[in-house]
Amino acid sequence: MRIAVLDDDPLVQELERAAIEQLGHSCYTYSDGVSLLKDLRRQTFDLLIVDWHLPDMDGPRVVESVRKSIGSNIPILFVTRRGTEEDVVEGLSCGADDFMTKPVRIGELTARLNALLRRAYPATQTGNLEFGIYRFNTDKRSLEVRGVPVEMKTREFNLALFMFQNVGRLLSRDHVREMVWGQLYQVPSRSLDTHVSRLRTKLELTPENGYVVNAVYGVGYRLESSGLEFPEVN
Repeated sequence: MRIAVLDDDPLVQELERAAIEQLGHSCYTYSDGVSLLKDLRRQTFDLLIVDWHLPDMDGPRVVESVRKSIGSNIPILFVTRRGTEEDVVEGLSCGADDFMTKPVRIGELTARLNALLRRAYPATQTGNLEFGIYRFNTDKRSLEVRGVPVEMKTREFNLALFMFQNVGRLLSRDHVREMVWGQLYQVPSRSLDTHVSRLRTKLELTPENGYVVNAVYGVGYRLESSGLEFPEVN
């Protein structure tokens, strides 16, 4: 998962980064709200951690801007020194999903992050996952379409699984590269486009089959459901 931290205190940034990376996630830090909001136009994150007091705008304004521009899907956690009942009510009312007071306690932060991610991304569970006519077995690394196995290379499977686990979400190119290829790989845009095109063809991602892949110019891709329902595959 990609998690963005918005806090102008370098010590807090590093503390939260350590906790996030210990959980196996990627961390991106920002010191002002404008920089984060600017990056959100072309990047996607799975969760945001937001401080209240920032050099350019307060945390609630940032959260409200995120909700207006991105929507309600991304979980947001306030981590701030403010902790009165009025503060908590205001923080949650502006669009945050959870509220935690400083000083940061690693155990509590870890628990809250895990809880938010579980609620927001239940499809990231392992085992058998079904999306209409598409059935994934994450243990065996296999995929069936209408009960028929599809031969797939490792990265093709990883790409397909990642996109189906995030149906409806706009996924930036960097997000896809990191989750499918890993952070150390420099993947040319043409290679990513080729993989997505091959996946679209191999899995027959069409409205008639329930899912389509749409390219969003300058940002990335979105796998969307066409709304069709199919009988359960036995």
